[in-house]
Amino acid sequence: MSEKDLKADALERVEQELKKCVKCGACRANCPAFAAFGKEPAVARGKIALCQHLLKGDIELDDATYNAMSKCLLCGSCVEKCPNSVPTDEIVMVAREALAKRRGLTTFHTAVGQVIKNRSLMKFGAAAGRILGPLFFQKVPATSGLRLRFPLPFVGGKRHIPAIAKVPFLERHPEVIQGAPGKPRIVFFVGCMTNFCYPQVGEAALALFRHLGCTVIIPKNQQCCGLPGMSGGDLDTVRELAEKNLIELERYEADYIMSACATCGGALHKFYPNLIGKRHPELAARLKAIADKTVDASELLHRLGLNPEETGAGRDVTVTYHDPCHLRTRGITSQPRALMKGTPGVVIAEMEGADKCCGLGGTFNVYHYESSMQINAAKSNAIIRTGAETVATGCPGCMMQLSDGLKQHGSSVKVIHTLEVLARKLLQEKSRKK
Repeated sequence: MSEKDLKADALERVEQELKKCVKCGACRANCPAFAAFGKEPAVARGKIALCQHLLKGDIELDDATYNAMSKCLLCGSCVEKCPNSVPTDEIVMVAREALAKRRGLTTFHTAVGQVIKNRSLMKFGAAAGRILGPLFFQKVPATSGLRLRFPLPFVGGKRHIPAIAKVPFLERHPEVIQGAPGKPRIVFFVGCMTNFCYPQVGEAALALFRHLGCTVIIPKNQQCCGLPGMSGGDLDTVRELAEKNLIELERYEADYIMSACATCGGALHKFYPNLIGKRHPELAARLKAIADKTVDASELLHRLGLNPEETGAGRDVTVTYHDPCHLRTRGITSQPRALMKGTPGVVIAEMEGADKCCGLGGTFNVYHYESSMQINAAKSNAIIRTGAETVATGCPGCMMQLSDGLKQHGSSVKVIHTLEVLARKLLQEKSRKK
């Protein structure tokens, strides 16, 4: 396939969207990547200009273009503030697809693709990581998590990572947990981070929806949402995963598809129909149907009328809240706050810039770790200034990034999921019964 054909297969699909950009520069003031790098190719306007020149054939799909397209966290801040609603996050993914087809996937993304589309390999890797963890990692005093003893490829020596669960969440419960007659039926899309690293998030979600009498369905063969592959331009792997997830999510009649991971929810709700659906029209209607049913856990709990006085009572605790980008861009900001504010013993201390990206950005954190932590530093400092003992958020990926940043700042602030705040009483009661 010629370079022209490669660009036609990818970038021409977003040509009309590129024309919407009037180069006003509103994105510059809101782009965390631009704040970190300070150069035009790092901002939405610069990337769109690069894509337009690629379409004209003025420039090549070279190292400089690849480097520019890698400097995006896919946080959607530019889309929110753009007067013409240019979907730069989707445009960047399409550009990365063109680069991947032209240059081949990077070693890292080749490995990522192999792992995320093979659940058995992922489970084996998680089990091996847990067993071999003491060899490569040391425990971090006072707080949970692990710190590398020495650098590893794509990881680096400074990074703190969460411990791997002894038993993944998907192996802890039956596929169907029957609720009360007439109550909603919910399919729980668990996500890889919750399954392997933060099963307590899944337990909190399950406890809350069971408290409401909902039937909770946890498909055992659900796959990774594919966003790690999507961020590297590996849309073939994402399409394969989307098809597998469609089969699992369509197997049961359900009122909602619920995710407690902002990233997974964003993939199902937005990127599946907007990227994979447009690329594969034969899947479009099915992906749209799934997207229409997909809701975030906090959004759904708020909609169903959860009374946190019944579920979240506990000792007094001051909590600050971080808005995950993939919730903020879907308008899910007030619901988690309202639920936590209604929880006995919880005092909310709003941080400055709660809606700013934490700096993770998926593969951005791998290829630009120092810049990722530079972005994170503002978030860590804002959390610490609140005086809160806990920071809550609705994304396991953000949990990992926030924890890494706070530990590197020498802070003992605890990082938890919003649902853990809301389910404190339920989880304590469950623990006492064991």
